[in-house]
Amino acid sequence: MPQTIDPDHTLPSEALLPFIIGPWLSQALFVAAKLGVADLLRYAPQSCVALADVTKMDEQSLYRILRALASVGIFAEDENRRFRMTPMAMPLQTGVPGSLRSYAIMIGEGWHWQPWGEILQSVKTGRPAFEHVFGASLSDYLAQHPDAGRILAEALDGKSTIENDSIVSAYDFASSRTIVDVGGGKGTCLTSILTANPGAKGILFDLPHVIDMARPAIEASGLASRCTLMAGNFFESVPSGGDVYILKKIVQNWDDDRARLIQGCCRTAIPTNGRLLTIEFVIPPGNEPSFGKLLDLLLLIWTGGKERTDAEHQDLLSTTGFKPNQIIPTASALTIIESLPI
Repeated sequence: MPQTIDPDHTLPSEALLPFIIGPWLSQALFVAAKLGVADLLRYAPQSCVALADVTKMDEQSLYRILRALASVGIFAEDENRRFRMTPMAMPLQTGVPGSLRSYAIMIGEGWHWQPWGEILQSVKTGRPAFEHVFGASLSDYLAQHPDAGRILAEALDGKSTIENDSIVSAYDFASSRTIVDVGGGKGTCLTSILTANPGAKGILFDLPHVIDMARPAIEASGLASRCTLMAGNFFESVPSGGDVYILKKIVQNWDDDRARLIQGCCRTAIPTNGRLLTIEFVIPPGNEPSFGKLLDLLLLIWTGGKERTDAEHQDLLSTTGFKPNQIIPTASALTIIESLPI
């Protein structure tokens, strides 16, 4: 949101307005991310004429997009209508640590924003607006639209870099022999853990089309000899043979009944001396700001899932055969809930 607005010294309507027009800004960011503007400005400022020429865009229209972004600190314009990078624009670059370029692109894609237009449908029915708009669940849609699935995977990978480092720093995996990452996507979390713990092996488990996307990344990481890729459905079963099972941002995607199915399958597979790590947002009480409280709305319209409080997490675990053992905060917004089978 524009940083020039100070709610303590403006009318309430002026303070509220930036939140109302938030989608305008996210769509402008989508354009800049899609065109790779930050990559083009990485080494030196560029004129809008040059940027328009490289991106094959209308110069005046592109200028208006970049001028709007510069007004809130994303890029900066000089007196010659040249644009340069700013600290806030850095994460829009490709391949930098914590890159949000793919995340910004995802936010602007039709399959992401169209369900938001039907959010009242979700509030009224409790069902995902995504299914109302597209006639399919999110997972089925992504399986049928590989480009959308790729964008989502890349978006989550970008945000996961900082999260994964914080998980590796916060939790001691030194005694782990085989780590099973259930619903582990392209394997960024598991490869971070295996890289930091050379004595451990891993099993990456996800849907077949996700495993197909993960395979090149695992091979490129040099960990293929220590990381087995397995395809399946975590509502039916998960691989046995691990002593540590990870559910990173998986439970959040489902309602309580389906979350219990996933945790129940983990309970069936896990040995008596094993550990389950549920890595999620934990919703704080009261009016405390939380990204999880906003992400919770996306889950409402996308999957019917939800972010949970500490009590709600513990209730799920206790009804699926687990006893929470310790709660471990991380340097990111995620919390590690270690549970033991009972």
